[in-house]
Amino acid sequence: MNADTLLFRFIRFCIVGTSGMLIDFGITWLLKEKAGMNKYIANSFGFILAASSNYLLNRYWTFHSCDSQIVTQYFEFILVSLAGLGINSLIILLFSEKNRINFYLAKLFAIVVVMLWNFVINSLLTFR
Repeated sequence: MNADTLLFRFIRFCIVGTSGMLIDFGITWLLKEKAGMNKYIANSFGFILAASSNYLLNRYWTFHSCDSQIVTQYFEFILVSLAGLGINSLIILLFSEKNRINFYLAKLFAIVVVMLWNFVINSLLTFR
């Protein structure tokens, strides 16, 4: 794969990630602030719903995948996302709980770190 293709894939991945971030923040806020759910559980729901949306958009738009093993590929994507969720939660814990940084600012930083993780691992494994 040449550098231009990789760059355009990364740009598409970031656009998809932005839509996922809106889903993630929206669901997390709704469940945490309006439903009174624990912030880590709300964060998990937001993250998983965003990851599912991101899988579909990345499969068809970013990586143009035609893999007939869509269920296997989806679960690979979700496993990468769950590892990302662990990274996400750890960053939120370290920044929000231990260093008293605003929860949503810590979450934003976590999303950027996990986006890089997800792009690299999904490029190498899920959508190879």
